Amino acid sequence: MNNNYYAVLMAGGVGSRFWPVSTSENPKQFHDMLGAGKTLIQKTFDRLNRFIPTENILILTNERYNDLVLEQLPKATQEQVVLEPAMRNTAPCILYASLKIQKMNPNAVMIVAPSDHWIEDEQAFEDNVKACFDKCEKEEVLCTLGIQPSFPNTGFGYIEFEKGSDAKLKKVSQFREKPDYETAKEFLAQGNFLWNAGIFMWSVRTIVNAFKAYQPEQYDLFQSGISCYNTPEESTFIAENYPKAENISIDYAILENSQAIFTLPATFDWNDLGTWGALYDKLDKDEAKNAVVNSKTLLQDAKGNMIRSPKGKIVVVDGLEDYIIVDKEEVLLIFPKSKQQDIKLVLNKVKDKFGDEYA
Repeated sequence: MNNNYYAVLMAGGVGSRFWPVSTSENPKQFHDMLGAGKTLIQKTFDRLNRFIPTENILILTNERYNDLVLEQLPKATQEQVVLEPAMRNTAPCILYASLKIQKMNPNAVMIVAPSDHWIEDEQAFEDNVKACFDKCEKEEVLCTLGIQPSFPNTGFGYIEFEKGSDAKLKKVSQFREKPDYETAKEFLAQGNFLWNAGIFMWSVRTIVNAFKAYQPEQYDLFQSGISCYNTPEESTFIAENYPKAENISIDYAILENSQAIFTLPATFDWNDLGTWGALYDKLDKDEAKNAVVNSKTLLQDAKGNMIRSPKGKIVVVDGLEDYIIVDKEEVLLIFPKSKQQDIKLVLNKVKDKFGDEYA
């Protein structure tokens, strides 16, 4: 393996659209959502570990998930778990992790990857990432993997790249916000738009220089602790200074400003598993298009449902079509798939009526 290859695994999100399985105490990345025998974070770690040394994979997460990370990733040490004492979006945590890596190895190239995505062809993923690493080692550029859009999705941001080049890596013109349906259709018709999967590659030198140029206050804040990083003093410095960081995404902080961004249209199937419906799309289904995880089912006049329960539980469904049916200990959710984006709102109502312990 190449000892200059590093990874930052983003594992701090809550995944509230997967409630009631995903909760603030135990988010979706720590669950086996697909019934595949491994949790999403375990699958992601193993995918990266195919070509990145175990000790070079950092897991970036909230303090409350420290024990969950170490329990689910026994190969990782406590030193590899980078803890955020406050929620400050993606830019501060990426800068923090990048400075830690730069201190370990100034020649490092790194991937920043979400911990909860579904990728089937792991060899293609590895090949795509290495192609980006090669460019990042030779040039001062920022790279991202773009997903070939299969339909006009309004739930993703898009990457617009320059037309007319035969190069595998395309120069990015701009990042576009989540569009409405008509705009998304126009994007697909133009042929030079990709879904933004939030998977980034760069050298530590390039990303740190970008923060220095475009986010000087953030850079100064985190750079002031460089002597503490990777030492016992680090946690004290971070606890005191991390909450001072501006709450801003890597997209707004760096990517919107840089003129040296390239995208590689990914050659692997991808799903962000952002909703129960997205999970349903990736699961095997019976003749009536029902997708089942863990349950033993007796189904009659039941079509197109997403059904999940504790392992081995018997679930009887009669007369429901296109519903999300999720049973988890003290919570049972029976909800139309067509309204899946509203689960976040329902969760807030549950918290208001019954308390945070159910969220």
